[in-house]
Amino acid sequence: MPSYAAPLDDLRFLINDLFDMPNDPDVPGTADVTPDLIDAVLEGGAKICEQVFQPLNQSGDAEGCTWDNGVVRTPVGFKAAFDEYVGGGWHTLSLDPAWGGQGLPFFLSMAMTEMTVASNHALSTYIGLTSAVIGSLRGFGTDELKNTYIPPMVEGRWTGTMNLTEPHCGTDLRLMRTKAVPQDDGTYRVTGTKIFITGGEHDLAENIVHMVLAKIPGEDEGLGAVNLFLVPKFLVNEDGSLGPRNGVTCGSIENKMGIRGSATAVLHYEDAVGYRVGGDRAEKQGSNGKGSSKGMAGMFAMMNAARLGVGMQGMALSEVAYQNAASYAKERLAGRSLTGPKHPDLPADPIIVHPDVRRMLLHIRSFTEGARALAMFAGQQIAKAGRQSDEETRKAASDLAMLLTPTIKAYFTDMGFDCVNMAMQCFGGHGYVKDHGMEQFVRDARILQLYEGANGVQALDLVGRRLPTNQGEAVRALFAMIQKFVDDHKDDADMKPFVDPVQDGLNRLIGASAWLAQHAPANRDEAGAGASDYLKLLGTVLFGYMWARMAAVAQARLAAGEGDKAFLEMKLHCACYWMTRMMPETALLAERVAAGADTLMAPEAAAF
Repeated sequence: MPSYAAPLDDLRFLINDLFDMPNDPDVPGTADVTPDLIDAVLEGGAKICEQVFQPLNQSGDAEGCTWDNGVVRTPVGFKAAFDEYVGGGWHTLSLDPAWGGQGLPFFLSMAMTEMTVASNHALSTYIGLTSAVIGSLRGFGTDELKNTYIPPMVEGRWTGTMNLTEPHCGTDLRLMRTKAVPQDDGTYRVTGTKIFITGGEHDLAENIVHMVLAKIPGEDEGLGAVNLFLVPKFLVNEDGSLGPRNGVTCGSIENKMGIRGSATAVLHYEDAVGYRVGGDRAEKQGSNGKGSSKGMAGMFAMMNAARLGVGMQGMALSEVAYQNAASYAKERLAGRSLTGPKHPDLPADPIIVHPDVRRMLLHIRSFTEGARALAMFAGQQIAKAGRQSDEETRKAASDLAMLLTPTIKAYFTDMGFDCVNMAMQCFGGHGYVKDHGMEQFVRDARILQLYEGANGVQALDLVGRRLPTNQGEAVRALFAMIQKFVDDHKDDADMKPFVDPVQDGLNRLIGASAWLAQHAPANRDEAGAGASDYLKLLGTVLFGYMWARMAAVAQARLAAGEGDKAFLEMKLHCACYWMTRMMPETALLAERVAAGADTLMAPEAAAF
């Protein structure tokens, strides 16, 4: 059976040493937080994840969810674990106290997100989407909808979902057929079918709040007709009690490759009562004169939160897979070290002595810890952008978050899957069988590259929409931030092995950005052809920047004789791995971006 221990030392390093988050005046919730409180939350969160969630992970996968005539049951133990989690308020750590949350800084909720995913990915899915629905309603719902639906979700009595995909369309929302017909009383009647709905039906909560995209007939064309509607599983009486069942039923659940304890539902809406989220349409905007509804803005807010969360899932699964692979590598005996026996008293050396095993473990660890740092950095920007009164600070943070969201979603999940697969490789044939749990991590991680927007779509969004925003103002500010760090440390001999590779990678990234800016406007296929490689290039450089920053802190603490020497030295080893093994890939990625679209677009479709 696999094991899991929350990476509390690394979380403390990021929170206290790298980012000094408790003392950041621009981050909400830090004024009243103390070191003791931070430790208490981290340790309490680790305890419930290690002792309650993790023991159900393998059994939940083996049992899966069951569907019987519209009723879905989650695996044994999930309900009790869910109740203990929400009963402790772990899902609302950073929520505004005005809505029943605890008002703690964002970094504690991010740490909790990682730990829940790493300990039980399937069970965590019911929690994350509910938080996204709460956030969307807070930003875009009417007072009546907020007051009716947010408190029960905060209490954990109700959960939430996002309903976008239909059997015939996913990314292209213009093809959507689900319709919402306005009624005289201000409600809408929603009819259609949605698929791939995470947590669409289950037995964990008494009501489910579905956030549904649907078209209002005759209101507009294409995306302009798409709006967001709140459609509850059970209607709600004026006193807040549950009324009759609404016109939404679960037709089936998917028989999936992974996250089998997460109910992925097919939902049928038949004249279901819905409430429009976002009110009247926003002003039309854009070159084609078509604006999107305010409700669509609410859905995009949920999707952006979910995409950051999915990226963190890639990092979290990499963490738990690494822990088990490293433990196995130190125990499994096979062969002798190439430089002579390291344990002559044993019949063979542990496989940790072999360079290729170390390559895999260092690759996984350098990715995981770099991802954790970048995720925390992104969360810091989102927190500033959402609740910062100073407009200049807010805009700068918002611009950074805009660039980081698709990058984190795609880069973390592509790399995360590779790392989980690599961790399984460390087990050899034992990784392929169920006993050690590694094959489950691989199966669970594969969905991450697909849901909340496939990674190719994230790359297109980054290159086609986010980079050109305001004539590239955001990406230029990002480049300037990285360049400033390099300039500040370039004369430090101890930092040279870290800043020189970052400088090289940044130069290649700037060159690739210029190539896209020059060629993509005339032929959009040029942007499409280079999008995935550009996103990987950006991700690799951002990780280099994070590792260089971590190396600077580790060196300073070692020089001062502070902290855990072995922990800090391992930070430097991982930073060196990234600089010597990963940053050189920026040259290849930059060349691929500039290779253009001709090779890809030359064959006729019939030739494939």
